[in-house]
Amino acid sequence: MSKDDKVMIAAKGLSKYYGPFVAIQDITFSIPEGQIVAFLGPNGAGKSTTMKILTGYLAASEGSASIGGLDIRTNRLEASRRLGYLPENGPLYQNMTPLELLLFFGEARGMDAGTARTRVDAVIDQCSLELVLEKPIDKLSRGYKQRVGLAQALLHDPDVLIMDEPTAGLDPNQIREFRKNIKQLGKSKTILISTHLLQEVEAIADYVLFVNNGKLVFEGTPEDLKEKGSLEEPFYRLTNHGKPETLPAREEGVV
Repeated sequence: MSKDDKVMIAAKGLSKYYGPFVAIQDITFSIPEGQIVAFLGPNGAGKSTTMKILTGYLAASEGSASIGGLDIRTNRLEASRRLGYLPENGPLYQNMTPLELLLFFGEARGMDAGTARTRVDAVIDQCSLELVLEKPIDKLSRGYKQRVGLAQALLHDPDVLIMDEPTAGLDPNQIREFRKNIKQLGKSKTILISTHLLQEVEAIADYVLFVNNGKLVFEGTPEDLKEKGSLEEPFYRLTNHGKPETLPAREEGVV
């Protein structure tokens, strides 16, 4: 990243402790405007914890996080206006239709009726929801539910989009369509997407942040990460050859 690039997502010394248990430790990175970044790592590596801190859903024990230069702890409301978040298995009101849900969130975000309808129409088109607008969400396929979640995250047209394992549980055709959407969105937004799927990294990412056992162990392009043309070997090596390992516990009373 050059000094002239605008930083849209930043973490500085992020750590999260649950008593003596260390979930993440001293994670630092910055993501410039217009990049699609894969937050890669095995299950339980600390990806979701980091994302929840970045989005303000969880407070860090140490360190700071910012969105578009706004500290997420001290300027949470303003930062959230620039942020769209799609959590893993994001909650949706199952008895609502996609149209009802989107109009509800437009109102909840303080949009006037005209603006809300304009933005709802835009995200319906962006996420290809036309065929299921009047169908109860609990009757939709997993793929369509993810589209509804993405539409909700995009409703206020944020500059930054953060997604946690968004293709988990989708079939190959649904994954292909979802990745196509992400590549298109990356033309106008800064995107951080967590995954443990190597194919996801190769398909969409400009840059990779690799986390294991709560620590950032690599950052660079997918090509930088590859060994002999493959991501499998470095993934195996960076995750301790598949052997589980945890960060050392903190001593009680240590801040």
